[in-house]
Amino acid sequence: MPGGRLTQQDRQQIAVGLADGLAYAEIARRLDRPTSTITREVMRNGGPTGYRADLAHRATEHRARRRRQPAPRGAEASPQLYGRDPEAVREFEETLTTVFMASGTPKMMARVMACLYTNDAGCLTASELSRHLEVSPASVSKAVAFLEEQGLVRRERDERRRERYIVDDDVWHQAMVASAQSLVQITATARQGVSVLGQDTPAAARLEAAARYLDFVGESMLRAAEQARDVLHSRDPG
Repeated sequence: MPGGRLTQQDRQQIAVGLADGLAYAEIARRLDRPTSTITREVMRNGGPTGYRADLAHRATEHRARRRRQPAPRGAEASPQLYGRDPEAVREFEETLTTVFMASGTPKMMARVMACLYTNDAGCLTASELSRHLEVSPASVSKAVAFLEEQGLVRRERDERRRERYIVDDDVWHQAMVASAQSLVQITATARQGVSVLGQDTPAAARLEAAARYLDFVGESMLRAAEQARDVLHSRDPG
C-alpha cells in the first residue's frame, strides 16, 4: 500500500476532506491511498460526520498497543482452524464490518454480523459475542434485536436452553424479500399521496413517478430473489 500506515497528518487531511464534502475516492486520490483504506479509516472512527483526526489517531495507537500486549496469564489464544493466519482473520473481520457500515448498518450491528459470518458455525451465544467483541451483553442484545427485525439474524435455543444467534443461507433471501416488501409499502403510500395532492399537480406527478419506479424495482427484486434462491444452497464453486 502506498505510504505505509496512515499518519496523523494523513488523518488531518482526511478530516479536512470530509469537512469539504469530498468523496472517499477523491480523498484517497489526494493521499495516494486505496479508497478502501479511507473508507475503513472513516467508518472505524466515527463515520463521515463524527470523524476526528486526533481521536482516530489515538484509537489506532491504542489498538496497536493492545495487539502487542501479551495475553493474560492463563488465557488461551482463540483456536485457528484450517491453518488460518489470526491477524489476517482479524483484519478481514474489520474490513467486513466496514463494508456493512458503509451500506448503512450501524456500527455495533455491523460488528455482530461480521463476527457471525466469519465464525465457521455461523452461530454464537450472547456471551460468546460479548467476549469476542469486548462489549457488554446489553450491547449485543440490542444489536441482535435490530438485526433480527431486519431479517438478517435469527435466534434459537440449544440443548442447554441458551439462545444462539444465527446467520445461515436463507437469511439473505429473507432480507431481500423483506426489503422488496418495504418498497411495496412505500409505493402504496406514494400512490395515496397522489390522490391527496391532486392528480394534475407537480407533487403528485413526482410521487406517481416514484411509485412506478419502486413498483418495478420491488417486483424485480422479488422475482430475482426467488429465481436465485437455489444459488444460496449450491456448493458448486463454479
